[in-house]
Amino acid sequence: MVLLLQYTIIFASVLCLVALGGCFSEHSGVINLGLEGIMVMGALGGAVTMKFMGPSTPAIVIILMTTLVAVCIGMLYSVLLAVASINFNADQTLIGTAMNLLATAAATVFVRALNTAENPDNVSTSIQYIQQKKAFLNYFDGFEFNWFMLMALVCLILSYIILYKTRFGLRLQACGENPHAADSVGINVYKMRWAGVLISGLLGGLGGIVYITAGVSEWKFDIGVAGFGFLSLAVMIFGQWKPHKIALAALLFGFFRALSNVYTGFDFLVNLNIPSTVYNMLPYIISLIILAFTSNNSKAPKAEGIPYDKGSR
Repeated sequence: MVLLLQYTIIFASVLCLVALGGCFSEHSGVINLGLEGIMVMGALGGAVTMKFMGPSTPAIVIILMTTLVAVCIGMLYSVLLAVASINFNADQTLIGTAMNLLATAAATVFVRALNTAENPDNVSTSIQYIQQKKAFLNYFDGFEFNWFMLMALVCLILSYIILYKTRFGLRLQACGENPHAADSVGINVYKMRWAGVLISGLLGGLGGIVYITAGVSEWKFDIGVAGFGFLSLAVMIFGQWKPHKIALAALLFGFFRALSNVYTGFDFLVNLNIPSTVYNMLPYIISLIILAFTSNNSKAPKAEGIPYDKGSR
């Protein structure tokens, strides 16, 4: 039961962070389907940072540097979406899809080249961070507390405050609902949309490094992040683009994802003789079922996905 709770919280933290990133982007009016790719790039930056930090590096330095590099790489990669969709009015769906494909391929090539440079016979696509990962962990009566859990909670609270209690958040939402009306009162729609996409890159990059350190000490980058970026989009939609509802949705989806890791610890589940692959598919199956029944009631920002043209009305 402790393991189930532990994995539920850490997977929910990943989903919550990335879904909040998508929430900021879509509230500004830009659909970010590239969250999967942003997660991969953030994970790559964080993993490489941990790889080159020695075991003697202080834990606080490892935590800060890994987090900083992951969010910076995530933001940098999100610039591709911002430039293409905001400045050049490109199709946001196509750009997001291309970003997902590019990220996994680029990460695989980079990691393989990095490993080959160290050892010509090593063509692996994985990065190890066994000792460095321990800096993020603390144990309380068998419960493995990860500092990323606290980061996710802080980001959730800050997201709610920013979106609903600050001028910036209200202006951001105005740009996603009616950008021309926002522009008429002096709000720079382009800047607000850039801000929304960059924040989504920050949170997506952080979610990527949280995901690959959730249960393992080595990650193969040729498998990406196993669709967690798309699952986060489902969490965002089910959560109605509201931080507090996104958190609840993340816990629900995180629970089903955690089952695939710990179901062998429950005799009644083992006795069902259900293949392990079914448990791996559960969160994605549940997301399809939930979205099929709730999508008609979804209240997405009205101007999301629509390129903004200052001269049109």
